[in-house]
Amino acid sequence: MSTSEATQRSKTETRVIPLKVAILIPCYNEEVTITETIRAFHAELPEAQIYVFDNNSSDRTAEFATQAGAHVLREPRQGKGFVVQTMFRRVEADVYIMVDGDATYPAQAVHRLIGPILSDEADMVVGSRLQSETRSEFRQLNRWGNKLALAILNSIFGVRLTDILSGYRAFNRKFVKAVPLFGGGFEIETELTIKAVARGFRIVEIPTTLTSRPAGSNSKIKFFRDGFIILNTILALFRDYKPLTFFGSVGLVLVLLALLPGIMVVINVARTGVLTSLSVAVLAIALGLTGMLSMVVGLILHTIVRRFQEIEHTLAVRGEADLSVAPTRVGSTRDEL
Repeated sequence: MSTSEATQRSKTETRVIPLKVAILIPCYNEEVTITETIRAFHAELPEAQIYVFDNNSSDRTAEFATQAGAHVLREPRQGKGFVVQTMFRRVEADVYIMVDGDATYPAQAVHRLIGPILSDEADMVVGSRLQSETRSEFRQLNRWGNKLALAILNSIFGVRLTDILSGYRAFNRKFVKAVPLFGGGFEIETELTIKAVARGFRIVEIPTTLTSRPAGSNSKIKFFRDGFIILNTILALFRDYKPLTFFGSVGLVLVLLALLPGIMVVINVARTGVLTSLSVAVLAIALGLTGMLSMVVGLILHTIVRRFQEIEHTLAVRGEADLSVAPTRVGSTRDEL
């Protein structure tokens, strides 16, 4: 082989570029468990960078996390959703793993969690705590709340997910950098799930058993307050991503409600020959017009949403084409200039 042929071959041969893996741990007053969580995940993925985002902890969470070898950053806005927004914005990686710092999720499951990401079979992988083969330790009230939220989301968006509130997830870079997040509290997992479904990202669920918190560690979730916020988030995103269904359903209900007083007025006029119930007639007309207006609003918003989805899809395709010029995946090939 000539020197020129050897040089050309070396330029086009496959390059193995290591993937950068980041473990993201949002924390608020987790001094009891944060060291154990960091060490467990470092033992499973020693090459990964571990980031602890401290959310105004009043205990020694940040100190213990630093001592355990994590990169500690701070988010002053109180709320898990704000922490996740900052994590996604500030951390650069190819594979992201998000896990709570309360030592309730098994670190050894992380390999199955990132498997579909590495094989490009999923954009988001969820550690499902509610699949039949798991033995997750839930308080009964929390289990019912999870199942209620799950049933509402599955029926609205036509999917068959088993856990929408899990805090143990893996993402690829495309998902992390493309999905806008606005929720500031514990509704963030719901927002991640709904936006993944609505925007056509691939979701895979991996069964994961949740264990109880260790002694001295306390949950920050307020069941009724956070439950209401989660349900409100589901309905708000339903309105935003499926406006025709949302406003069309409301409009149809109003039109059907208008039929009852409307029929009563028609029957009364047929019997007496005069309109004796003006208020009932006004009610019927108001309900009918409001219902039809709601349907029109839904149709207009649906057209706008579809247009924005087309623009977003075009930009995403262009972004993927740009990334293909300088790939960062294992086994990528590129000719040297």
